[in-house]
Amino acid sequence: MKRKIYLAMKGLEEAREIFFKKFGPELRTEPEEVLVEDSLDRVTAEPIFARYSSPPYHSAAMDGVAVKAEKTYGATDRNPVVLELGRDAVWINTGQPMPPGFDAVIMVEKLHRLDESRIEIRSASYPWQHVRKVGEDIVATELLFPQNHRIRPADMGAMVGAGVFSLKVWKRPVVVIIPSGDELVSLEELRDTDRVEQGQVIEYNSIVLSGLVKQGGGEPVVWDVVPDEEEAIKEALQRAAASDADIIIVNAGSSAGSKDYTAEAISKLGQLLVHGVSMMPGKPTILGVVKGKPVVGNPGYPVSSILSFEQFVSPLLHSMTGLKPPERPKIKVRPTRNIPSKLGVEEFLRVNIGLVGDRHVATPLPRAAGAITTLTRAEGILRIGPLSEGITQDQEVEAELLVDEEELANTLVFIGSHDITIDLIADEVRKRELTIRISSANVGSLGGLMAIRKGICHMAGSHLLDTQTGEYNLSYIRRYLKGIPVMVYHLVRRQQGLIVAKGNPKQINGIEDLLREDVTFVNRQAGSGTRVLLDHLLEKSGIDPARVKGYGHEEFTHMAVAVDVLSGAADCGMGIFAAARALGLDFIPLEDEQYDLVIPKLFNEHPHVKAVLETIASGQFRQRVSALGGYDPSLSGQLWTTVE
Repeated sequence: MKRKIYLAMKGLEEAREIFFKKFGPELRTEPEEVLVEDSLDRVTAEPIFARYSSPPYHSAAMDGVAVKAEKTYGATDRNPVVLELGRDAVWINTGQPMPPGFDAVIMVEKLHRLDESRIEIRSASYPWQHVRKVGEDIVATELLFPQNHRIRPADMGAMVGAGVFSLKVWKRPVVVIIPSGDELVSLEELRDTDRVEQGQVIEYNSIVLSGLVKQGGGEPVVWDVVPDEEEAIKEALQRAAASDADIIIVNAGSSAGSKDYTAEAISKLGQLLVHGVSMMPGKPTILGVVKGKPVVGNPGYPVSSILSFEQFVSPLLHSMTGLKPPERPKIKVRPTRNIPSKLGVEEFLRVNIGLVGDRHVATPLPRAAGAITTLTRAEGILRIGPLSEGITQDQEVEAELLVDEEELANTLVFIGSHDITIDLIADEVRKRELTIRISSANVGSLGGLMAIRKGICHMAGSHLLDTQTGEYNLSYIRRYLKGIPVMVYHLVRRQQGLIVAKGNPKQINGIEDLLREDVTFVNRQAGSGTRVLLDHLLEKSGIDPARVKGYGHEEFTHMAVAVDVLSGAADCGMGIFAAARALGLDFIPLEDEQYDLVIPKLFNEHPHVKAVLETIASGQFRQRVSALGGYDPSLSGQLWTTVE
């Protein structure tokens, strides 16, 4: 089948210019009238003027007595003035109208009552003391809010106080979202069947896009999934263009694949402006117009979908309601490693950010456009321009923040070997210290020690076996962290072995079976403790790694290895028992190993580090770890040794 190509690939800024020039500031929704109590976060379509003054009469600002200021002149401690109640002074409460002819209030605390009809004062008042004058807050006819003002809670009170009970606001833009794809299974179907068949993909982009539309002040309308058929997509676009939609999003069906018909449908029904944008993720974005309405062919991968929305749909939503799109705060960071990038493409790289010492460090998350967790776990985004080949770890660059800057000081940066218990630590420590978040990067044990050497993390996880002595971690720490004092704490002992399919259909019994022609292996990355252990076991068995089918197929986590086995991409892989158990796979134990936390002495008294150490020493944490299987947490949190 002939595959299409991107018809009009544009740079990001050029694509934005083309699109927003077509749909400029004059593209607005119609005004509608709403009650004040329903106006929160709506945007005014016309200026709002006060109908009443507030307060509408002279009123008391304090509890006490209303007086004529001139009657109080000369009052002192030595020369008190006596006032007759009903004639010279009248009892009054806060908010009550001032009696005619009275122009000041004396607070009740300043009065000395002589009897039922007389009071004594010992200091003078002045005109309008403790009195709220007519219009002190709002004067009738004054401008309360201009056009294109977003209504806040206090604004609602001001309007009611000024006699404004309804107002005209811009209608929320209606955004029709059309999911497309033969492989998609909707949330409604899933609720009925509670199962996903092979070849099916859960459709959740429409939920994400709906949330983004609401955040942007729009009203999402999600249509049923449309199959990957040219006529079906064309017919859906025609119906959407004829509806009350202000913006139309076709999700997926936007790349250069042989079954992607969105661009063709837009061309036939209206005008195709852009087919492909040189941004990553988000390259397959399509921009067009049908019956005068903006149409966005939104990519199917979730990260691409979100970033494409932010660049093209979000600005339209804000423009339609008279607001400028919000700008994310930015902060200077240093990457924890060199980050190469492709020339000619603007890249949006998701990163973890934490404050280590006196600098903010950014650790790149996986680049996969289909991994929505790279956004849920990220604290920021690094934008790498199209003329750059990347960023070096020595450069200070700007990152767009996805969290409040204060949170970065509460982020504990963990870099090193992957272990499932790190997620448990993150959850348990949040129960104890609500402000702490753990940012973890899985780069292997050796990568964790290198991160300590560079001063870019608070702690590292390591399980490096010294094959000469049988000891874990210490020889590597002495070699790679010379001159850097560290504390080494026990986290767990855990079972390493071969993860195999349920029922072990290939009858794999040990390391020697990796030589079989019918066995495909999946490995861990070089520098990981698991890889060191595997190489040691292969050497002991006299097995040349080059003879292991799949030795070069690497994954960065135990769960990724287990998923490869579960999916059939490999027959077995090296990993921990807990990963096999989590996915219902079988396990052949090979070795019990020691997994430690290595903490620079500099950070040992850091409050967040102390919170982690207290957490892993707790009975609750040990109980949860034991329940995973394949772990011995009996020494968790104990200091093993200090290496100076």
